[in-house]
Amino acid sequence: MHGPIFGEFLGTLILILLGDGVVANVLLKKSKGENSGWIVITTGWGLAVLCGIIASLGVGGVAHLNPAVTIALAVANGAYDTLVPYIAAQMVGAFCAGVLVWLIYLPHWAETPDQGAKLGIFCTGPGIRNIPANALCEFLVTIVLVLVGFAIGSKGVAANGLPAGFGPYLWGMLVWALGLSLGGPTGYAINPARDLGPRIAHAVLPIAGKGGSDWGYALVPVLAPSVGGIVGAVLCKMTGIL
Repeated sequence: MHGPIFGEFLGTLILILLGDGVVANVLLKKSKGENSGWIVITTGWGLAVLCGIIASLGVGGVAHLNPAVTIALAVANGAYDTLVPYIAAQMVGAFCAGVLVWLIYLPHWAETPDQGAKLGIFCTGPGIRNIPANALCEFLVTIVLVLVGFAIGSKGVAANGLPAGFGPYLWGMLVWALGLSLGGPTGYAINPARDLGPRIAHAVLPIAGKGGSDWGYALVPVLAPSVGGIVGAVLCKMTGIL
């Protein structure tokens, strides 16, 4: 169990396990972190990115952990052969992470009457439901993710490359910043696997007292970040970041 595809699976699993886990900690009744708020959630997601990247790299992965990033790099480099296996591994890792979050918080689901809160642990939803505006938000925030994220490794930031192991910390800080500043409208999915994999887990798991999985919204956090990744890649090429 070593190499890029397994790295995408493991890294995405760790990312979503810790990311959805912090949301569960905040939203589920009788959890130690109940009602600790948005700052805790965004901080947890930033650290989840750090841990996911490290886990992926540790087993020989490439640490994309996000189909939008995989798509962006494929567009930028003109190399599409890894697109399907990487995205498949990311989706499976995200689904498995959703299952693990359910198991870890197993007694708490029945104690939590709010069906929307339970769904929100697994996937994103808008503060104000306006599909065009929600899609625009996810599209734009993903462009920022790609632009700043790829700039981290650019020669303009470090002509001789960043010190070994430093990049994951900056990616974690970037996602933390995105959540704090731009995450309010939609919950900043910015990652199709992050949303779709756990949403499927929510749909199939016997979660106590759950409601629907809101499939009417599900395409927004899948399609908008994917398109945002493509546009972000084009902008990175135009500006010399890549």
